[in-house]
Amino acid sequence: MPEKWGRGGMVGGDVVITGIGAVTPLGLDRESTWHGLLAGKSGVGAITAFDAGDLPTRIAAEVRGFDPAAHFTPKRARRMARFSQFAVVAAREAVADAGLTVDPDHADRVGVVVNAAVAGFDTVEAATRGLLAPVPSAPSAQFVPSSLTNMPACEIAIDLGAHGPVNASALACASGAYALLDARRLILSGEADVVVCGGTDAAITPAMFAGLVSMGAMSERNADPAGASRPFSADRDGFVFGEGAVVLVLESAEHARRRGATPYATLAGGALTSDAFHVSAPAPGGVHAARAIRQAVARSGLRPDDVDYICAHGTSTKANDRTETVAIRAALGDAADRVAVSAPKSMLGHLIGAAGALGAMVCAMAIREQVVPPTINLHEPDPECDLDYVPHQAREMPVRAALTNAFGFGGQNCVAVFTEPPSRGEPR
Repeated sequence: MPEKWGRGGMVGGDVVITGIGAVTPLGLDRESTWHGLLAGKSGVGAITAFDAGDLPTRIAAEVRGFDPAAHFTPKRARRMARFSQFAVVAAREAVADAGLTVDPDHADRVGVVVNAAVAGFDTVEAATRGLLAPVPSAPSAQFVPSSLTNMPACEIAIDLGAHGPVNASALACASGAYALLDARRLILSGEADVVVCGGTDAAITPAMFAGLVSMGAMSERNADPAGASRPFSADRDGFVFGEGAVVLVLESAEHARRRGATPYATLAGGALTSDAFHVSAPAPGGVHAARAIRQAVARSGLRPDDVDYICAHGTSTKANDRTETVAIRAALGDAADRVAVSAPKSMLGHLIGAAGALGAMVCAMAIREQVVPPTINLHEPDPECDLDYVPHQAREMPVRAALTNAFGFGGQNCVAVFTEPPSRGEPR
């Protein structure tokens, strides 16, 4: 079916997800990642990216089997940092999944918003080590541009030939979720018909791990990598660092309808708030995280008891999991007791800049397939974490409305809400 495009102006209406791509520790595409999550499979293992023998944390959720040569020419692979490579491959899958072709006549109506938290940290660290070596080596000519936060978005735009708005923001661990809200605004404002959006990061490096170890933030359960990430469990001892990318195609529902695309879900709304409390710790009581949830639900035209599922931030740290539980209860009231909540980080670790985009993927897939992934490793529930965390096994259930939480260093709280696409009934 030929592509049909709009042309500017305030459009309003629904914004839908029509394509999803992923490169994660559970697989190099969307379906293997999703089926791994439903199976309760862990992507955590011993670190292979560097020798972690001297560190108290020697495990991570690495993307394994990714070969840049399978996707890029040698020249292009050299100019791209790992986080950009992941993003481009995920974007290609998402665009193919959406059945989208960017033709030159409408390329100015296609935007890209892909965010990262730590961006090219690995390239910066490698260049610094080279300069400080006994026999110094100069950074490559590609070092500076390849490490910049906007490079994944720009590389995707180059790959697609997209000439619409291209943007990148850094909101720590809320980066990936915010990319969707930013993309939605571009579509609703009429600046773009389609926006390829999501999050990416790849920074499993000695300096990153040494710094996080100094913070006491990461799990040291090295003898049991698969059991190390255990959100909401009483015996959790920190998060597991990961890497990967998730990219989604967003477009106006009318644009999707005209070109015959089948949406996964509607991105119904969202909210962004600030704790303004501490650079790494959540504000006690989760009042501003709760406000983000409450505002996101209201802006989506929903009531608390409309929410069927929450893809939790669920990092497996003491403070986050308790604060998130309190925030959900404060935002949803009595409805919190009937909502299903699960934490993909129990299997994937923390994908940092990609975490919120992964949450969006989980919500969209849950709505399409009417099943939610589990929280694994929840053998000893924390009494202060008393919601329904879907322990151990995936659950088939009606999912008409879902939300994902993403909370970042510095107190940035981002919540995105998803509902059934227009083809499955009128928006509520």
